[in-house]
Amino acid sequence: MSRPPSRAAVKAKGQPLTTGATAPELTVVVPTFNERGNVVEMVRLLRDALDGVAWEVLFVDDDSPDGTADLAKSLTGLDPRVRCIRRVGRRGLAGAVIEGWLAASSPYVAVIDGDLQHDETLLPKMLERLKADEADLVIASRYVDGGGETGGFTRTRAAGSRLANWMGERILRAEVSDPVSGFFMVRREVVERAAPRLSVTGFKILFDLIASTRDPLRILELPYQFRERQEGASKLDHRVVVEYLGLLIAKATNDLISPRFIMFGLVGGTGFFVQLGVTKLIAGFAPHFGLQHLTLFGLWFLYRDAIGALVAMTTNFLLNNFLTYRDRRKKGLGLLVGYLQFCLACSAGLAVNLGVIALVRHFFPGAGDILATVAGVGAGAVWNYVSTAFVVW
Repeated sequence: MSRPPSRAAVKAKGQPLTTGATAPELTVVVPTFNERGNVVEMVRLLRDALDGVAWEVLFVDDDSPDGTADLAKSLTGLDPRVRCIRRVGRRGLAGAVIEGWLAASSPYVAVIDGDLQHDETLLPKMLERLKADEADLVIASRYVDGGGETGGFTRTRAAGSRLANWMGERILRAEVSDPVSGFFMVRREVVERAAPRLSVTGFKILFDLIASTRDPLRILELPYQFRERQEGASKLDHRVVVEYLGLLIAKATNDLISPRFIMFGLVGGTGFFVQLGVTKLIAGFAPHFGLQHLTLFGLWFLYRDAIGALVAMTTNFLLNNFLTYRDRRKKGLGLLVGYLQFCLACSAGLAVNLGVIALVRHFFPGAGDILATVAGVGAGAVWNYVSTAFVVW
Protein backbone atom coordinates (compact mmCIF):
# COMPACT_ATOMS: atom_id res chain seq x y z
CA MET A 1 0.00 0.00 0.00
CA SER A 2 1.47 3.35 -0.99
CA ARG A 3 1.82 6.03 1.66
CA PRO A 4 -0.01 9.37 1.18
CA PRO A 5 2.25 12.29 0.23
CA SER A 6 3.43 14.53 3.05
CA ARG A 7 2.27 18.14 3.37
CA ALA A 8 5.76 19.27 2.36
CA ALA A 9 5.58 17.15 -0.81
CA VAL A 10 2.17 18.53 -1.67
CA LYS A 11 3.39 22.07 -1.12
CA ALA A 12 6.49 21.42 -3.25
CA LYS A 13 4.29 20.35 -6.18
CA GLY A 14 2.36 23.56 -5.91
CA GLN A 15 -0.88 21.88 -4.92
CA PRO A 16 -3.19 23.70 -2.49
CA LEU A 17 -3.25 22.61 1.15
CA THR A 18 -6.76 23.90 1.81
CA THR A 19 -9.91 21.81 1.72
CA GLY A 20 -12.07 24.52 0.19
CA ALA A 21 -13.45 25.82 3.49
CA THR A 22 -13.42 29.59 3.90
CA ALA A 23 -10.91 30.69 6.49
CA PRO A 24 -12.45 32.98 9.14
CA GLU A 25 -11.49 36.63 9.11
CA LEU A 26 -12.90 37.14 12.62
CA THR A 27 -12.65 35.00 15.74
CA VAL A 28 -15.01 35.89 18.58
CA VAL A 29 -13.50 34.70 21.88
CA VAL A 30 -16.05 34.00 24.62
CA PRO A 31 -14.54 33.19 28.05
CA THR A 32 -17.02 31.13 30.07
CA PHE A 33 -17.60 29.63 33.48
CA ASN A 34 -21.02 28.16 34.24
CA GLU A 35 -22.68 29.78 31.22
CA ARG A 36 -24.43 26.68 29.81
CA GLY A 37 -27.77 28.48 29.72
CA ASN A 38 -26.37 31.16 27.39
CA VAL A 39 -24.31 29.14 24.90
CA VAL A 40 -27.02 28.28 22.36
CA GLU A 41 -28.44 31.79 22.40
CA MET A 42 -24.96 33.30 22.00
CA VAL A 43 -24.35 31.23 18.86
CA ARG A 44 -27.74 32.22 17.45
CA LEU A 45 -27.12 35.91 18.10
CA LEU A 46 -23.67 35.79 16.51
CA ARG A 47 -25.04 33.94 13.48
CA ASP A 48 -27.64 36.69 12.96
CA ALA A 49 -25.28 39.60 13.67
CA LEU A 50 -22.39 38.36 11.50
CA ASP A 51 -24.35 37.29 8.44
CA GLY A 52 -22.05 37.77 5.44
CA VAL A 53 -18.88 37.66 7.56
CA ALA A 54 -16.45 34.73 7.64
CA TRP A 55 -16.44 34.21 11.40
CA GLU A 56 -15.97 31.65 14.12
CA VAL A 57 -16.75 31.64 17.83
CA LEU A 58 -14.28 30.15 20.30
CA PHE A 59 -15.66 29.35 23.75
CA VAL A 60 -12.80 29.12 26.26
CA ASP A 61 -14.26 27.37 29.28
CA ASP A 62 -12.68 27.05 32.73
CA ASP A 63 -13.94 23.48 33.22
CA SER A 64 -17.45 24.60 34.22
CA PRO A 65 -19.24 22.04 36.43
CA ASP A 66 -22.54 22.87 34.68
CA GLY A 67 -21.32 21.32 31.40
CA THR A 68 -20.78 24.53 29.42
CA ALA A 69 -17.87 22.99 27.46
CA ASP A 70 -19.81 19.80 26.62
CA LEU A 71 -22.69 21.80 25.20
CA ALA A 72 -20.41 24.10 23.20
CA LYS A 73 -18.55 21.11 21.71
CA SER A 74 -21.83 19.41 20.78
CA LEU A 75 -22.74 22.44 18.68
CA THR A 76 -19.64 21.98 16.51
CA GLY A 77 -21.37 19.12 14.69
CA LEU A 78 -24.23 21.45 13.79
CA ASP A 79 -22.06 24.45 12.96
CA PRO A 80 -18.28 24.01 12.40
CA ARG A 81 -17.82 27.72 13.15
CA VAL A 82 -18.31 26.85 16.83
CA ARG A 83 -15.13 25.80 18.66
CA CYS A 84 -14.36 25.19 22.31
CA ILE A 85 -11.27 25.00 24.50
CA ARG A 86 -11.80 23.32 27.88
CA ARG A 87 -9.19 24.48 30.40
CA VAL A 88 -8.49 22.05 33.24
CA GLY A 89 -6.55 23.26 36.28
CA ARG A 90 -6.50 26.86 35.05
CA ARG A 91 -8.84 29.67 36.00
CA GLY A 92 -9.32 33.33 35.20
CA LEU A 93 -10.88 35.45 32.48
CA ALA A 94 -7.62 37.06 31.36
CA GLY A 95 -5.86 33.73 30.90
CA ALA A 96 -8.87 32.33 29.02
CA VAL A 97 -8.94 35.29 26.63
CA ILE A 98 -5.20 35.05 25.96
CA GLU A 99 -5.50 31.33 25.18
CA GLY A 100 -8.37 32.05 22.81
CA TRP A 101 -6.44 34.78 21.04
CA LEU A 102 -3.38 32.60 20.55
CA ALA A 103 -5.52 29.71 19.27
CA ALA A 104 -7.05 31.94 16.58
CA SER A 105 -5.63 32.26 13.07
CA SER A 106 -7.95 35.00 11.82
CA PRO A 107 -6.54 38.52 11.29
CA TYR A 108 -9.07 40.02 13.70
CA VAL A 109 -10.12 38.82 17.16
CA ALA A 110 -12.94 40.02 19.37
CA VAL A 111 -13.79 39.46 23.03
CA ILE A 112 -17.36 39.35 24.29
CA ASP A 113 -18.81 38.13 27.59
CA GLY A 114 -20.78 34.90 27.62
CA ASP A 115 -23.63 36.37 29.69
CA LEU A 116 -25.32 38.13 26.71
CA GLN A 117 -24.94 41.57 28.32
CA HIS A 118 -22.87 42.89 25.41
CA ASP A 119 -24.52 44.01 22.17
CA GLU A 120 -23.30 41.57 19.52
CA THR A 121 -24.86 43.66 16.72
CA LEU A 122 -21.94 46.07 17.14
CA LEU A 123 -19.41 43.46 15.94
CA PRO A 124 -19.83 44.16 12.17
CA LYS A 125 -19.25 47.89 12.73
CA MET A 126 -16.14 47.17 14.78
CA LEU A 127 -14.83 44.89 12.04
CA GLU A 128 -15.50 47.50 9.35
CA ARG A 129 -13.43 50.11 11.21
CA LEU A 130 -10.49 47.72 11.58
CA LYS A 131 -10.65 46.59 7.94
CA ALA A 132 -10.77 50.22 6.83
CA ASP A 133 -7.51 50.72 8.78
CA GLU A 134 -9.09 53.40 10.96
CA ALA A 135 -7.85 51.78 14.18
CA ASP A 136 -5.84 48.93 15.70
CA LEU A 137 -8.30 48.47 18.55
CA VAL A 138 -12.05 49.15 18.64
CA ILE A 139 -13.69 49.30 22.08
CA ALA A 140 -17.40 49.08 22.84
CA SER A 141 -17.87 51.80 25.44
CA ARG A 142 -20.68 52.61 27.84
CA TYR A 143 -19.30 56.10 28.45
CA VAL A 144 -19.29 57.80 25.03
CA ASP A 145 -22.32 59.55 23.54
CA GLY A 146 -25.00 56.96 22.87
CA GLY A 147 -23.67 54.40 25.34
CA GLY A 148 -24.99 53.45 28.75
CA GLU A 149 -26.39 50.75 31.01
CA THR A 150 -29.95 49.53 30.51
CA GLY A 151 -30.42 47.89 33.89
CA GLY A 152 -27.33 45.70 33.58
CA PHE A 153 -25.56 47.42 36.51
CA THR A 154 -26.55 48.02 40.09
CA ARG A 155 -25.72 51.49 41.40
CA THR A 156 -22.82 50.09 43.40
CA ARG A 157 -21.38 48.20 40.44
CA ALA A 158 -21.81 51.21 38.14
CA ALA A 159 -19.99 53.46 40.62
CA GLY A 160 -17.23 50.88 40.99
CA SER A 161 -16.86 50.63 37.22
CA ARG A 162 -16.52 54.39 36.84
CA LEU A 163 -13.92 54.48 39.63
CA ALA A 164 -11.98 51.69 37.91
CA ASN A 165 -12.07 53.65 34.65
CA TRP A 166 -10.83 56.80 36.36
CA MET A 167 -7.96 54.95 38.00
CA GLY A 168 -7.05 53.24 34.75
CA GLU A 169 -6.95 56.53 32.84
CA ARG A 170 -4.36 57.85 35.28
CA ILE A 171 -1.91 55.12 34.25
CA LEU A 172 -2.60 54.45 30.57
CA ARG A 173 -0.85 56.45 27.88
CA ALA A 174 -4.08 56.62 25.87
CA GLU A 175 -7.33 58.51 26.20
CA VAL A 176 -9.97 55.82 26.67
CA SER A 177 -13.36 56.34 28.31
CA ASP A 178 -13.87 52.65 29.16
CA PRO A 179 -10.45 50.97 29.67
CA VAL A 180 -12.01 48.08 31.63
CA SER A 181 -14.58 47.18 28.97
CA GLY A 182 -14.91 43.47 28.35
CA PHE A 183 -16.17 43.97 24.79
CA PHE A 184 -13.67 44.93 22.09
CA MET A 185 -12.01 43.89 18.83
CA VAL A 186 -8.32 44.07 17.91
CA ARG A 187 -5.90 43.11 15.18
CA ARG A 188 -4.39 39.73 16.03
CA GLU A 189 -0.90 41.01 15.24
CA VAL A 190 -1.27 43.47 18.15
CA VAL A 191 -2.16 40.58 20.45
CA GLU A 192 0.77 38.47 19.27
CA ARG A 193 3.24 41.25 20.08
CA ALA A 194 1.77 42.00 23.51
CA ALA A 195 1.07 38.40 24.62
CA PRO A 196 4.42 37.78 26.42
CA ARG A 197 3.79 40.77 28.68
CA LEU A 198 0.14 40.11 29.50
CA SER A 199 -0.97 38.88 32.91
CA VAL A 200 -3.03 35.67 32.96
CA THR A 201 -4.67 36.64 36.26
CA GLY A 202 -7.55 39.04 36.75
CA PHE A 203 -10.46 40.20 34.65
CA LYS A 204 -9.31 43.49 33.09
CA ILE A 205 -7.61 42.17 29.97
CA LEU A 206 -8.32 45.30 27.88
CA PHE A 207 -6.51 47.57 30.32
CA ASP A 208 -3.57 45.16 30.38
CA LEU A 209 -3.47 44.95 26.59
CA ILE A 210 -3.31 48.73 26.17
CA ALA A 211 -0.74 49.15 28.94
CA SER A 212 1.44 46.28 27.68
CA THR A 213 1.63 47.40 24.05
CA ARG A 214 4.94 49.12 23.44
CA ASP A 215 3.86 51.20 20.42
CA PRO A 216 0.86 53.56 20.85
CA LEU A 217 -2.35 52.02 19.56
CA ARG A 218 -4.86 53.73 17.33
CA ILE A 219 -7.98 53.34 19.45
CA LEU A 220 -11.58 53.93 18.44
CA GLU A 221 -14.58 53.73 20.79
CA LEU A 222 -18.12 52.93 19.71
CA PRO A 223 -21.15 53.34 22.00
CA TYR A 224 -23.29 50.45 23.18
CA GLN A 225 -25.95 49.74 25.80
CA PHE A 226 -24.99 47.28 28.53
CA ARG A 227 -27.87 44.78 28.88
CA GLU A 228 -29.25 42.80 31.80
CA ARG A 229 -28.03 39.25 32.41
CA GLN A 230 -30.62 36.62 31.49
CA GLU A 231 -29.03 33.42 32.80
CA GLY A 232 -26.40 32.50 35.41
CA ALA A 233 -24.70 34.67 38.00
CA SER A 234 -22.19 37.51 37.80
CA LYS A 235 -18.51 36.63 38.35
CA LEU A 236 -17.67 40.08 39.73
CA ASP A 237 -16.63 39.94 43.40
CA HIS A 238 -14.09 41.38 45.86
CA ARG A 239 -11.31 39.27 44.36
CA VAL A 240 -11.70 41.03 41.02
CA VAL A 241 -11.30 44.41 42.73
CA VAL A 242 -8.10 43.35 44.50
CA GLU A 243 -6.69 41.83 41.30
CA TYR A 244 -7.39 45.03 39.39
CA LEU A 245 -5.61 47.12 42.01
CA GLY A 246 -2.64 44.77 41.70
CA LEU A 247 -2.67 45.18 37.92
CA LEU A 248 -2.74 48.98 38.27
CA ILE A 249 0.32 48.93 40.53
CA ALA A 250 2.12 46.50 38.23
CA LYS A 251 1.62 48.69 35.17
CA ALA A 252 2.44 51.85 37.13
CA THR A 253 5.83 50.28 37.94
CA ASN A 254 6.32 49.10 34.35
CA ASP A 255 5.80 45.48 35.46
CA LEU A 256 8.62 45.70 38.00
CA ILE A 257 6.17 44.40 40.59
CA SER A 258 3.86 41.59 39.49
CA PRO A 259 0.12 41.63 40.36
CA ARG A 260 0.48 38.25 42.06
CA PHE A 261 3.29 39.53 44.31
CA ILE A 262 1.13 42.51 45.30
CA MET A 263 -1.73 40.17 46.18
CA PHE A 264 0.67 37.97 48.15
CA GLY A 265 1.90 41.02 50.05
CA LEU A 266 -1.62 42.19 50.87
CA VAL A 267 -2.48 38.75 52.22
CA GLY A 268 0.76 38.76 54.23
CA GLY A 269 -0.26 42.09 55.74
CA THR A 270 -3.45 40.54 57.08
CA GLY A 271 -1.31 37.92 58.84
CA PHE A 272 0.18 40.61 61.07
CA PHE A 273 -3.24 41.57 62.40
CA VAL A 274 -4.30 37.93 62.77
CA GLN A 275 -1.21 37.11 64.80
CA LEU A 276 -1.59 40.24 66.92
CA GLY A 277 -5.25 39.44 67.59
CA VAL A 278 -4.57 35.82 68.53
CA THR A 279 -1.72 36.67 70.92
CA LYS A 280 -3.85 39.35 72.60
CA LEU A 281 -6.73 36.90 72.90
CA ILE A 282 -4.54 34.23 74.50
CA ALA A 283 -2.99 36.78 76.85
CA GLY A 284 -6.45 37.86 77.95
CA PHE A 285 -7.75 34.35 78.62
CA ALA A 286 -4.52 32.91 80.02
CA PRO A 287 -5.13 33.97 83.67
CA HIS A 288 -8.62 32.42 83.66
CA PHE A 289 -7.30 28.99 82.68
CA GLY A 290 -3.89 29.06 84.32
CA LEU A 291 -2.15 29.15 80.94
CA GLN A 292 0.27 31.83 82.08
CA HIS A 293 2.26 29.09 83.78
CA LEU A 294 2.94 27.30 80.49
CA THR A 295 6.36 27.90 78.98
CA LEU A 296 8.15 27.15 75.74
CA PHE A 297 11.95 26.88 76.00
CA GLY A 298 11.60 28.37 79.46
CA LEU A 299 9.85 31.55 78.25
CA TRP A 300 6.17 31.96 79.09
CA PHE A 301 5.29 34.23 76.14
CA LEU A 302 6.76 32.06 73.37
CA TYR A 303 3.92 29.55 73.32
CA ARG A 304 1.47 32.41 72.89
CA ASP A 305 3.45 33.92 69.99
CA ALA A 306 4.03 30.49 68.44
CA ILE A 307 0.28 29.81 68.38
CA GLY A 308 -0.39 33.27 66.96
CA ALA A 309 2.21 32.77 64.24
CA LEU A 310 0.79 29.35 63.34
CA VAL A 311 -2.76 30.72 63.06
CA ALA A 312 -1.52 33.65 60.94
CA MET A 313 0.43 31.27 58.71
CA THR A 314 -2.68 29.12 58.29
CA THR A 315 -4.92 32.03 57.33
CA ASN A 316 -2.25 33.34 54.95
CA PHE A 317 -2.07 29.98 53.20
CA LEU A 318 -5.85 29.70 52.85
CA LEU A 319 -6.21 33.27 51.57
CA ASN A 320 -3.36 32.86 49.09
CA ASN A 321 -4.84 29.60 47.88
CA PHE A 322 -8.25 31.28 47.47
CA LEU A 323 -7.13 34.66 46.08
CA THR A 324 -3.50 34.90 44.95
CA TYR A 325 -3.39 31.48 43.31
CA ARG A 326 -7.05 31.01 42.50
CA ASP A 327 -6.07 29.72 39.04
CA ARG A 328 -3.84 27.04 40.64
CA ARG A 329 -5.97 26.37 43.70
CA LYS A 330 -5.08 23.34 45.82
CA LYS A 331 -7.81 20.88 46.76
CA GLY A 332 -8.18 17.65 48.72
CA LEU A 333 -4.91 16.01 49.74
CA GLY A 334 -3.01 18.61 47.73
CA LEU A 335 -4.37 21.27 50.08
CA LEU A 336 -2.86 19.54 53.13
CA VAL A 337 0.48 18.88 51.41
CA GLY A 338 0.57 22.46 50.17
CA TYR A 339 -0.13 23.77 53.66
CA LEU A 340 2.80 21.85 55.14
CA GLN A 341 5.09 23.04 52.33
CA PHE A 342 3.90 26.61 52.87
CA CYS A 343 4.66 26.47 56.59
CA LEU A 344 8.16 25.10 55.98
CA ALA A 345 8.95 27.72 53.33
CA CYS A 346 7.65 30.59 55.48
CA SER A 347 9.60 29.30 58.50
CA ALA A 348 12.73 29.63 56.40
CA GLY A 349 11.50 33.10 55.46
CA LEU A 350 11.54 34.04 59.14
CA ALA A 351 15.21 33.06 59.28
CA VAL A 352 15.89 35.22 56.21
CA ASN A 353 14.04 38.09 57.89
CA LEU A 354 16.10 37.90 61.08
CA GLY A 355 19.35 37.34 59.17
CA VAL A 356 18.89 40.47 57.06
CA ILE A 357 18.06 42.51 60.16
CA ALA A 358 21.26 41.30 61.81
CA LEU A 359 23.33 42.10 58.71
CA VAL A 360 21.91 45.61 58.37
CA ARG A 361 22.58 46.37 62.01
CA HIS A 362 26.11 45.01 61.74
CA PHE A 363 27.20 46.73 58.52
CA PHE A 364 25.08 49.87 58.90
CA PRO A 365 25.00 50.57 62.64
CA GLY A 366 23.61 54.05 62.07
CA ALA A 367 20.65 52.85 60.00
CA GLY A 368 18.35 52.41 63.00
CA ASP A 369 15.87 49.74 63.96
CA ILE A 370 13.15 50.87 61.57
CA LEU A 371 15.31 50.58 58.44
CA ALA A 372 16.69 47.23 59.57
CA THR A 373 13.18 45.91 60.24
CA VAL A 374 11.88 47.13 56.88
CA ALA A 375 14.81 45.46 55.10
CA GLY A 376 14.23 42.23 57.00
CA VAL A 377 10.49 42.18 56.36
CA GLY A 378 11.05 42.95 52.67
CA ALA A 379 13.64 40.20 52.26
CA GLY A 380 11.42 37.73 54.12
CA ALA A 381 8.42 38.64 51.94
CA VAL A 382 10.40 38.13 48.73
CA TRP A 383 11.70 34.79 50.01
CA ASN A 384 8.22 33.64 51.00
CA TYR A 385 6.74 34.65 47.64
CA VAL A 386 9.43 33.04 45.50
CA SER A 387 9.76 29.87 47.56
CA THR A 388 6.03 29.21 47.95
CA ALA A 389 5.39 29.98 44.29
CA PHE A 390 8.01 27.41 43.33
CA VAL A 391 7.33 24.75 45.98
CA VAL A 392 3.59 25.05 46.70
CA TRP A 393 1.85 26.47 43.65
